[in-house]
Amino acid sequence: MAKIIAVNISEKKGTPKKSIQEGIMIENFGLEGDAHAGKWHRQISLLGIESIEKAKGMRTDGLCHGVFAENLTTEGIVLYTLPIGTKLKIGSEAILEVTQIGKECHEGCAVSKLVGQCVMPKEGIFAKVIQGGAVRPEDEIRILNEQ
Repeated sequence: MAKIIAVNISEKKGTPKKSIQEGIMIENFGLEGDAHAGKWHRQISLLGIESIEKAKGMRTDGLCHGVFAENLTTEGIVLYTLPIGTKLKIGSEAILEVTQIGKECHEGCAVSKLVGQCVMPKEGIFAKVIQGGAVRPEDEIRILNEQ
């Protein structure tokens, strides 16, 4: 079963996120209280714990949920293999649509400075919120369709 391991937010872009017990997804906006929320195609970022574990082997063991600036840390789903347009149901309400696989790491990335290489550019994905709702750690992730 694929599931959410952590829900993370930050008040400022370019900084690691902190884990919260419950997040509220807002339709066509993102995660309430997160600096990356807004009316654009990268409202929510997702990264698998499996990718974080790979990064731990690179240079440091001090990595944890949110350090890659991901909103949702997942387990049991290979995110970067999902086609753009795939819809994911998170918990009982929220629905996301995958809009981008990977990204260019910005200059001065806190993670790159800490680890030497960030896994988010290759293995992280981005999505927009199609239907809002609460999301919590342990919520199931279901693929509704693959484009």
